[in-house]
Amino acid sequence: MKRWIWQQDGYPNFTYDLRVLEELIQKVSLEQGYLIATAQTMDKDNILQRQFDALMNEAISTSAIEGEILDRDSVKSSIQRKLGFKEGDYKKIDASTDYLIEILIDANTNYDQDLTLERLFGWHNALFPKGYSGFYKINVAAFRGEETMEVVGNISGKEEIYYEAPPRASLEDEMARFLRWFNTTPPSLIKACKTHLWFVIVHPFDDGNGRIARAVTDLVLSKIENSKISRLYSMSSAINSNKKNYYNALENTTGYIKKEGNCLDITLWCEWFLSTLYTALVDTKKKFAHIVQKTKFWDRYKDSNLNNRQIKVLNFILDIGVENFKGNLSKKKYMSISNSHSTTASRDIVELLEMGCIRQIEGTSGRNVSYEIILESNVETRAK
Repeated sequence: MKRWIWQQDGYPNFTYDLRVLEELIQKVSLEQGYLIATAQTMDKDNILQRQFDALMNEAISTSAIEGEILDRDSVKSSIQRKLGFKEGDYKKIDASTDYLIEILIDANTNYDQDLTLERLFGWHNALFPKGYSGFYKINVAAFRGEETMEVVGNISGKEEIYYEAPPRASLEDEMARFLRWFNTTPPSLIKACKTHLWFVIVHPFDDGNGRIARAVTDLVLSKIENSKISRLYSMSSAINSNKKNYYNALENTTGYIKKEGNCLDITLWCEWFLSTLYTALVDTKKKFAHIVQKTKFWDRYKDSNLNNRQIKVLNFILDIGVENFKGNLSKKKYMSISNSHSTTASRDIVELLEMGCIRQIEGTSGRNVSYEIILESNVETRAK
């Protein structure tokens, strides 16, 4: 018979080995600082676009983790309206998607407010505005029912219980203890680790526990950064890209997999959390690098008489990142991206070469000739 983490003596006094986590904490903190500093050098339009992309990824990914696939057009339209974009087809907005975006923005911007049951119930109501999860009616804006809350997997007839949550009778005390701890504990990366795990352990709702756990965790991260920077990256995207590790970390921590020694030790969970957060931050760092490269490039050529085709091709490559543009630029690719004919493409490429926007790749010629955009670092290298 399994003994879950909340059944252990001393729960919820979680322990962890700081010596194991110290290097990861330093790496994450460094990346957080980098993003904050870089964001301060970017113009408002670039920041707004990055917020849009991060919110889009977060909304889609936090739902996908739970097996719910959102309509991208609805998500896009909702975010455009929330962020004040003039364009956007607001007829495509779905109410439940719109409410999810509100939750994410609330978690990012109102992190100085106390976390209360009323706020959590409001979020829960926003996730399930019609009172149903799929075909099933659930308790909305209230704790789950009296039935035993189990996380069950495998095929019908061979079900396996991966986790069993604390009984309904203890939820008031469980949540009072959690909220008291949350509202009195200073923000830190360890607090973010504990917040996510503890909320999932309690599992207070019939459904939506994972999404709300991630939103509550965002409150901590936003408070640490003391800015809107946390919405410039999406941790849920990093989780969703490797859900197996997420569930492994939970199974090794909450009691599904029996472990020797201190069953309240959450070091492994913290390692997973911090590593995943680091991945999300580094991924955004790379995206920021593309934005900085693009900004510097167009600063150099803002007075150049480039035509719309040339601008389109250059932006296409700069947006995905020069290092991610596979195979370099050829005339055939230029024609495809700009929707132009062979003669026009050849003339455009010659002009770009003459202006110094691109250069021929050494060792390529004839039909296999290819080109690369000249970034600021390349210009400095050639000058030396």
